[in-house]
Amino acid sequence: MIKLEINKKIILERLDIIQTSLNKLDKLKTLSSGRFMLEDNFAIAEHYLRYALEATFDICAHILSRIPGTQLDEYKQMALEMGKQEILPMEFARQKLYKMGGYRNRLTHFYFEVKSEEMYSIVRNDLSDFKEFMRYIKPLLVK
Repeated sequence: MIKLEINKKIILERLDIIQTSLNKLDKLKTLSSGRFMLEDNFAIAEHYLRYALEATFDICAHILSRIPGTQLDEYKQMALEMGKQEILPMEFARQKLYKMGGYRNRLTHFYFEVKSEEMYSIVRNDLSDFKEFMRYIKPLLVK
C-alpha cells in the first residue's frame, strides 16, 4: 500500500457518523419483526443506513482522491479501487463494499422498491460489514 496524505479529521468525522448510525441501528436490531414494521422504525432504519453508507463512501472518495488517477464517482467502482489499491482486502472490496455501494444507490434511486422486510433483514444481519470496514480504515489514521 502506498503512503497516503489523508485528512484525518475528515476520516474521523465520517467514522463517527458510521458509528453513531450503527448505534441507532443496533437499537432497532433488537425489535421483533412485527414491532420493526410499526410506526416509523422502517424510516429510521432507512435514514441511518443511508447515512452510514454515505459516510463510508465519503471516506473512500477522500482516500482515492489522494491517489493520482483514481478519482471515481461511482460507488461500486470506488469499492473495487479500494481493493485494487490494497487499502482494503480485495475480497472485502468485492464481496461486501461493492454490494454496499449498490445498495446505497438502490436506497437513493429506487427507494420505492425497498421493503420493510428487506430493511429488517439488513439491520439484523449485515451491520457487521460497516464494523469490518472501520477496522480496515482505522490503521490509516496512525500512519
